[in-house]
Amino acid sequence: MKKWTYLAAPVIICAAFLAQLSARGGAKPAAIEELGKRLFFDTNLSSPAGQSCAACHGPSTGFTGPDERINETGGVYEGALRGRFGNRKPPAAAYGGWSPRLHRAEGEFVGSLFWDGRATGDILGDPLADQAMGPFLNPLEQNLPDAASVVRAVRGSDYADLFRQVFGPGSLDADEDPDRIFGNICRAIAAYERSAEVNPFSSKFDDFWRAATAKGLEVDEIGETGARDFKGFGLDDRELEGLVLFASKGKCAECHVLTPAAEGLPPVFADYKYDNLGIPRNPENPFYGQDKAFNPDGRAWVDKGLGGFLETIDATKAYAADNVGKHRTPTLRNVDARPSPGFVKAYTHNGFFKSLKEVVRFYNTRDVVGAGWPAPEVAENLNNEEMGDLGLTGDEEDAIVDFMKTLTDRR
Repeated sequence: MKKWTYLAAPVIICAAFLAQLSARGGAKPAAIEELGKRLFFDTNLSSPAGQSCAACHGPSTGFTGPDERINETGGVYEGALRGRFGNRKPPAAAYGGWSPRLHRAEGEFVGSLFWDGRATGDILGDPLADQAMGPFLNPLEQNLPDAASVVRAVRGSDYADLFRQVFGPGSLDADEDPDRIFGNICRAIAAYERSAEVNPFSSKFDDFWRAATAKGLEVDEIGETGARDFKGFGLDDRELEGLVLFASKGKCAECHVLTPAAEGLPPVFADYKYDNLGIPRNPENPFYGQDKAFNPDGRAWVDKGLGGFLETIDATKAYAADNVGKHRTPTLRNVDARPSPGFVKAYTHNGFFKSLKEVVRFYNTRDVVGAGWPAPEVAENLNNEEMGDLGLTGDEEDAIVDFMKTLTDRR
């Protein structure tokens, strides 16, 4: 099993598609989800012990960064070993299970997970399970040296019997292939991350979407039809105004699409594609001061995003230059989830923005002379079609923010 880090993309191992739940185990979904939850919150799966997946993906913030002090500055979280930092803000671990495997469609890369798309699904047949592999073996995150170390920690846990229940007798035996067991560990985490607990679709918007859909209305057409037919389904007039702007003048729904995630499910507000939004460097990113063993470029380091990953793979090197600076479109679900009203969250891949209002204003005015935004970190491959000079008023910006607040799950 190859190590996954923020610094170098993994070697992609071609493998046949593997089902999330091992046929050997045949466990009920509830059991594998409970196992995944125990793994997700286990602070013993790091070196030194003390850091779980939840340290960077907290439920109270929509399964993204839960530490306000960090969010207020660089937005990048410290790993298990003191002084080591990754280079990007934690993406949300919720609502990622619908992303397909990385592929090209109509000249664009689609699917995969991580901001730079390196969890392609080519290892375990599932991008979400591939993503779960990365932090355990990343020296800047949970810092375990190899798959066998993860397996030993799970074998000594108080949920080892649950693992055997899920994946079968002998599935944790010492003579079992540690890479196989590690794969099952990550499939279980993916099962939890796909569970109703993590993806409840319980927001105010979801109630609205279900009520409107039950009446035969297509919510993804609201930008063309306007709000009139959608009144009385749960969103107030201000939130409806924001949704209409989101889907029309604001062009948000061009990438954060309103099409259903799957039949019978509301949207996850992501098209699974990649864009360079022209986001400035975050000067407070602690990765700039990282040890040269991990960041030899120091403050000259540039986040190449998807292009940086593609250039490490022979099969995709030819596409790297056209994708430098592009990062994955994140879900907007729980984008305003926070443990208290004044809690500060960090936004975008490098945590440059600290409020939804700031993000919307940037989308609206990035290219407006005198708007005062710093230069993009990467000037190539900018998205100039869906953002930059949208002509939104300040009040319209606020309305879009008010709509996005309706995407917070009720827990």
